[in-house]
Amino acid sequence: MMEILSRISATDCVRLCHRVVDGLCGREPPCRSDYSTTWSLEEWLQLLDFLTSLFRLAVGNDIPDEEVLAKLSDADHSHAEAVLSVLRARWEEIRRALLDRTSSISSATLQDFDWQLKLALSSDKISSLNTPLLSLCLDVRENGALRPITMELNREEVSTLISSLEAANKVVLQLK
Repeated sequence: MMEILSRISATDCVRLCHRVVDGLCGREPPCRSDYSTTWSLEEWLQLLDFLTSLFRLAVGNDIPDEEVLAKLSDADHSHAEAVLSVLRARWEEIRRALLDRTSSISSATLQDFDWQLKLALSSDKISSLNTPLLSLCLDVRENGALRPITMELNREEVSTLISSLEAANKVVLQLK
């Protein structure tokens, strides 16, 4: 992938990388028409995707310079250093953009929770049920107001909830 980057000078590579970071941070991304004679549309899209993913991954996972350079091993030294110099210069800005994107998903925050484990022995339809149920009460603060959310979950729903929370935690840890 990075070998196609060598079609432009290292100086132009720095300029392109800054524009990619601009796009990642919500500003004007690089314009395809500026590079239409250099790369095909498919190459352009692959390059943008690679650079954007590299910047997100490097900042989100706090990857050291050596690992970033290893991911750029296909590029010649001057182009790899150009990408790395932009990454170093704009690290904090990329991190802020990633955090803003994550926090914009929801302004709600969990303030407190309480849970109870119940055993449903029967229902109006089944005389012998013996099903464990988790009663979960969440106190969520959204836009300054505290809102209680109560739910009752069976074993499968608890497993699904735990898996979802673990996945969300993994994403949050990647952004730190």
